[in-house]
Amino acid sequence: MMQPIRKLPDAELEVMQALWDCQSPATRTDIQERLSHSHPIAVTTLLTVLTRLSEKGFLHIEKQGRSHLYTPLISKESYLAQQSMRFFQKLCGGNLSTFATALCDSGLSKEELAQLRDLLERGTL
Repeated sequence: MMQPIRKLPDAELEVMQALWDCQSPATRTDIQERLSHSHPIAVTTLLTVLTRLSEKGFLHIEKQGRSHLYTPLISKESYLAQQSMRFFQKLCGGNLSTFATALCDSGLSKEELAQLRDLLERGTL
């Protein structure tokens, strides 16, 4: 059974998403560049968040000279899978019909719903 992965606060999740988008291992500059367009963050704040993520087991920090390299320890796919299951269980009560209704009412376009239906029918999910 997979070890439960805790849900991250928004600021920490944004930093992890930036790290996942970088080539691994990443530098602080790499991560900050990814964040600069959508979620600008001060260097000191970023370093604090990276330290917190390391303490929580989400990433590994390796000192290299005067800088640090950051490597994700949890994949984006693993995090997404666990959070999706948590959503399904907690908010939908594990009821597939409730989940499907919420998904259809979520604002997805007809094309997106058709694409989802196609993925389900082909068994590629």
